[in-house]
Amino acid sequence: MRLPDPALVVLVGASGAGKSTWARAHYRSDEIVSSDDLRGVVGSGRHDLDASADAFAVLETVLTARLGRRLTTVVDTLGLDAARRTAWLAAARATGLPAVAVALVTPPGECRRRNAARDRRVPAPALAAQLTRVPAVLAELADEGWDRVVELDPPSTAVVEEGRSGPLVEEGRQARLETPDRRASTGVEVVLQLSRFPWGEDPGTWLRDVARAADEAGFAGIALMDHLIQIPQVGRAWEPIPEPWVTLGALAALDTGLRLGTLCTPVTFRPPGITAKAAATLSALTGGRAFVGIGAGWWEREHAAYGLPFPSPADRLDALESAIVTMRALWAPGTKADEAAGLPETTSYPRPEAPIPVVVGGSGERRTLRIAAACGDACNLPAADAAVLDRKISVLRAHCAEVGRDPAEVAVTVLDLPVIGVDRDDVWARVERLRGRTPAADFAARRHAGTVPDQRERHAALAERGVTTVFLATPDLSGPEDVLALAGLND
Repeated sequence: MRLPDPALVVLVGASGAGKSTWARAHYRSDEIVSSDDLRGVVGSGRHDLDASADAFAVLETVLTARLGRRLTTVVDTLGLDAARRTAWLAAARATGLPAVAVALVTPPGECRRRNAARDRRVPAPALAAQLTRVPAVLAELADEGWDRVVELDPPSTAVVEEGRSGPLVEEGRQARLETPDRRASTGVEVVLQLSRFPWGEDPGTWLRDVARAADEAGFAGIALMDHLIQIPQVGRAWEPIPEPWVTLGALAALDTGLRLGTLCTPVTFRPPGITAKAAATLSALTGGRAFVGIGAGWWEREHAAYGLPFPSPADRLDALESAIVTMRALWAPGTKADEAAGLPETTSYPRPEAPIPVVVGGSGERRTLRIAAACGDACNLPAADAAVLDRKISVLRAHCAEVGRDPAEVAVTVLDLPVIGVDRDDVWARVERLRGRTPAADFAARRHAGTVPDQRERHAALAERGVTTVFLATPDLSGPEDVLALAGLND
């Protein structure tokens, strides 16, 4: 894009967004009017807030003089005050200069990281207020009458002005990876759930290759099953089942757009604060691509084997509800006490790079679905039986109405466990290998055996029922080639 020159250029963004860096990369120092620099001129230093009124008075004088001479002027302040912006816009209009607002929408986590590295930090509550204000300001800019509003996400975006050019100077780590929109034409997004890990002698290579294949095949993300012993529904007890948060950390290092998380983490395995910490770290490492699937836990054997308590169902459900409240408190901005979570403080850094969706696993109609309606961002239900799924969705929506929540705020996701082959012959060959003593026709029907087009047709029907995400796990996935064979699911 090209910006007019001469012009009034007003920078907008929170502290640490990179406004000054951007200005210095594209304009001469004489063209930049910085409120921080002027505090240093009229006060004891750039951070002398007592000198702010005098600094802005000088800024207005310099701005008026430069615009009167039709000189390009870059206003380097927070730019969050609508009254000041309106006045600067009017001054540009009076002199016939074009007026441009440049908003740096740097991820909040990066702003906080940069702020933490400064010698003089902006207090956390003040920075939190700025970050909260930025989205509203972006909406205001569209209605204020600027000749152009430019939104930048440094350091991935550079601007070339008329008569000048130059790279945007990097400040901090590489730009976050944006999660692409991978919703299929069926209306759902498909996340690959890994429940089997036949990785042989090289676990790391197997994981990396499977993840890259999932990215290439267009999957929206990867979810890892969280168990301490491989469950009998999937494999044998001596087959590998890795600790998911460690494994997700390895996947976070890959250059993909996949969302990453668990489906599902039992609240009985870890204190909720520890899960919150792991998820926030994953969010920071991936640029906001983390999610948490969480449930009450159900398999007593693994608890006994690892010396973990296995409370009653009611107590586990109480713990599930409490865990979600605790995690959200620790992910919230600022450091403060949280009475609802029973926390004397919420000192938990790094903060998530973006909101972390909480997917509540389980389909108990009286309690689990009510917890999902009250606390969750999504509820994960079984996809095997359409009539059962319809009933569960109806109960979930009824709970939403009872707790006063818009049902649209609680997404419906499903766990889908189909047998998928490349053609009819391959489908039935897989059925024969997997069915055990179950009659082939019964097994095929129960596991929705079919080709990729067959599964797409099923997903379209799920979308009509209100399902937004399919967590898909195939019973015979052995490596990246099997993942690539599923690519058509996401078309």
